[in-house]
Amino acid sequence: MPESTTPSTQYRKTRHDHASETAEDYVEAIQGLIEGEGSCRVMDLARRLGISHVTVVRTVQRLKAEGLVETAPYRPIELTAKGRRLARWSKERHELVQSFLLALGVSPTVAADDAEGIEHHCSPATLKAMKTYLDKDKTR
Repeated sequence: MPESTTPSTQYRKTRHDHASETAEDYVEAIQGLIEGEGSCRVMDLARRLGISHVTVVRTVQRLKAEGLVETAPYRPIELTAKGRRLARWSKERHELVQSFLLALGVSPTVAADDAEGIEHHCSPATLKAMKTYLDKDKTR
């Protein structure tokens, strides 16, 4: 373990990563529904994420307070510019991690499932190393 890393800083990072996971998953799902269906409603999001309508409503309200979405009664959920940036970043990060796992020989199904969890916990340095590995792998 590097000298500057202590167990408390590792746990702090993990707690931070977990706190942002939900927002990242939601904005990525919202963007996917908008792209695929033309709009995103609460029930669409609940079905996509496999969770209750009530959970989606509560979380969307939190995302609205964080400036990631706009919503009103009986209207579709829209991403703000900040929400679109986060959705784009989340999707790119997910695709990078999944591509890396596939390059290591992980099956497509397992890579897709594992990338969903791993993506939230990779540092920028790790993501850069994954990209470098993949870029080198393309030139072989």
